[in-house]
Amino acid sequence: MGDLHGPDHEHRRPPGVGDETVEALGSLSKALETVERARGHLYSFHQLTGTADLELDRAVALLRSAGHETWAERVETEILGRNVIPGHWTFQIVEAYDGTYYRVFRQLEREAVRQLAQGRDHLYEAELKEARRTRDHPDHTATPDAPGTRDSSGPFA
Repeated sequence: MGDLHGPDHEHRRPPGVGDETVEALGSLSKALETVERARGHLYSFHQLTGTADLELDRAVALLRSAGHETWAERVETEILGRNVIPGHWTFQIVEAYDGTYYRVFRQLEREAVRQLAQGRDHLYEAELKEARRTRDHPDHTATPDAPGTRDSSGPFA
């Protein structure tokens, strides 16, 4: 069970880990979180582009049905299935990003946390929470299961 006086063991700074190390790991984690968001946008780009490409089938059919064969042919041959950058569809961009940048970044961040903080994540954030929470307030407990935590029947139960 957690207590009212600080983060659980997994979010407490290990002995010998200094302020600058905690701050550096927090910064590294924040950078990785930003990369996670960028990767999500890349997947959005991938899915939106794919959706647009599939919608072109309908546009081509409608153009043909309306008697605009030349325009249907142009859309079909010039845009439908086209590479978004030379030699690449969006899935290939996602794969290249993952293999060249994302996996390496994520692995390095995990290794730094393991070696410099005994694998304990979010030390910077846990200490920030501890500094900002109001003691003895039921919505500011240190851990989810700490005594004084409000009833779990609320909107996040």
